[in-house]
Amino acid sequence: MQTNVVIDDTLMERALTLSGLQSQHEAIEEGLRLLVRLKEQERLRTARGKLHWEGDLDAMRRDQP
Repeated sequence: MQTNVVIDDTLMERALTLSGLQSQHEAIEEGLRLLVRLKEQERLRTARGKLHWEGDLDAMRRDQP
């Protein structure tokens, strides 16, 4: 997808400097990947304590080499 956006020059320069990325395109894509990853983690955290698990953790640990 191609789009035109106006990005704060100072923010972009900081992102490139801190990340070591070479282009604005790389920085934007990396930022989008990070946003998606964080939102997926956020969604998973909402399930904490709501999933049912059956098993014997001690037995599973004994089976490990």
